[in-house]
This record gives sequence, structure tokens and C-alpha cells, in this order.
Amino acid sequence: MLLTTDQEMIRDAVRAFAQEQLWPHAAQWSRERTFPEAAHRGLAELGAYGICVPEEYGGAGLDYLTLALVLEEIAAGDGGTSTPISVTNCPYNAILMRYGTEAQKQQWLSPPRAARCWAPSR
Repeated sequence: MLLTTDQEMIRDAVRAFAQEQLWPHAAQWSRERTFPEAAHRGLAELGAYGICVPEEYGGAGLDYLTLALVLEEIAAGDGGTSTPISVTNCPYNAILMRYGTEAQKQQWLSPPRAARCWAPSR
């Protein structure tokens, strides 16, 4: 498969993150049934939660091939960690982009909402 330079750079960045932040901990997270919040924050900083979301809503505005590359690299490090990324990008974001009102898109697709989702519980 021929990838664009941007797709290769994104794939390589996510691969490096997965090798450093996911692979060393995946077995422990699975055994302890823990949710790796710090890893997900890092993936959010990489833009993994908004791959196909248009830039006007704070997403990366990329295509589904790029999303597949990102998911493949994350899943190689930890399949459990890739699941929320997949669910957020595929049904959640895709449904909002297709059927959501403008107000819903602004509320639920924009980065401020994503930041609130990852704020520690008090």
C-alpha cells in the first residue's frame, strides 16, 4: 500500500508512542483491569480521538485510512487501549458528524469537551 508522507509520519509517531507508552505496560493493565488514563491523555495529545473530525471542530480532518493506521499501531501495543480510540472515532464521532446539529457538533466534537472528558474525577 502506498501511503502519503503525512500518513507515514503519523503512523511512525503513533508507533513510537505505542512502543514507549503502551507495550511495556499492556500486560499489567490487562492483569489489573486498569484503565491507562495517562496513556489516553497522551493519545489525545497526539490527536487520536479526532482523526476524521473536521479541523473546524478541532479534529485532524484526516481520512479513514489514516485512522486505520493509527488504530493498528495502538492495537499492536495494547488492544484494550485501542478500543476507546476506535469507538470514539468510528461510531461516536462519525454519527455526530453525519446526524448531529451544529450545536451538538460544537459541544461534543470540540477539544474543550474532550479535555473535560479526561479531567480527573473529584
